[in-house]
Amino acid sequence: MLQLGALLMMLAIWMVIERYTGLEPDLYTLVILQGGIAMLLSVMCRMDIWWRAIQFLFPIGLLVTHQLALPSWIYFLGFVFFLSLFWTTFRTQVPFYPSRPDVWHRVAAYLPKDRHIHLIDIGSGLGDLIMYLARAMPESRFTGIEIAPLPWLLSRWRARLRGIGNAGFELGDYEMLDFAQYDVVFAYLSPAAMAALWQKASREMRPGSLLMSYEFEIPGAEPDCILQQEGKPSIYIWHF
Repeated sequence: MLQLGALLMMLAIWMVIERYTGLEPDLYTLVILQGGIAMLLSVMCRMDIWWRAIQFLFPIGLLVTHQLALPSWIYFLGFVFFLSLFWTTFRTQVPFYPSRPDVWHRVAAYLPKDRHIHLIDIGSGLGDLIMYLARAMPESRFTGIEIAPLPWLLSRWRARLRGIGNAGFELGDYEMLDFAQYDVVFAYLSPAAMAALWQKASREMRPGSLLMSYEFEIPGAEPDCILQQEGKPSIYIWHF
């Protein structure tokens, strides 16, 4: 949708320039203009810097690959790669969006240290949070579940190569889990998923357990604690 909006804005600018100056911008100029507009829109939407770069480079990449006349199998490989990376994002409305070290540090500082816990990261991506916590708290268990095959596979390989025995990764949909088996549920999803997450957590989570959400609040559910850091999104915590 963002690229579509950028395309429409680029066409409008092109028509204005052509009408009032008589100039006809070349194709490369138009494509770079579309990429610049898309990047500006991504900044306005507060996307991470790597998403901004993707938005800028996407139309340029399409033009370059078209002019290179690459064989069809390369496009097929690209399709398979992105399918394995994003999988059912259209259904879950949760894009691939890895967390950052400042999040790992805040989560680790808040977790209880007086007992062993089992934490699950629902939508664990490349597994960085889980591996960081597993190293910081070797007596506890940490599990990540990821619906997209490629991030899940990379997570398993990375944990195995690093010899992190108390970190595990599952391929699947967190909606099929029973939250009652975990002491802490960590979520970095999207606003569209939060209402359903709260309903599931309210049904299944045990007394004394924690639900943690990075960046996104739950409509109508006041958090018991908010972990804030200047210039960074908050982590919202609910105690059950």
